[in-house]
Amino acid sequence: MIIVEVKNGNIEQALKKYKTKVVKTKQINQLRDRKEFVKPSVTRRDEVRKATYIQKLKTDSEKES
Repeated sequence: MIIVEVKNGNIEQALKKYKTKVVKTKQINQLRDRKEFVKPSVTRRDEVRKATYIQKLKTDSEKES
């Protein structure tokens, strides 16, 4: 649970701090991920695909240099 202290009645500053804390803790991403169940094998498969794609981009950029 995120707690933000309101100082001197300044709600706008407190909201700004709250929003940055939400982004830093990645709460919105967690809520979106929990909307529907995804099998662990599917998440692992996606991670491997992403890793191979990034690796391919790195090797291609090294070849060009």
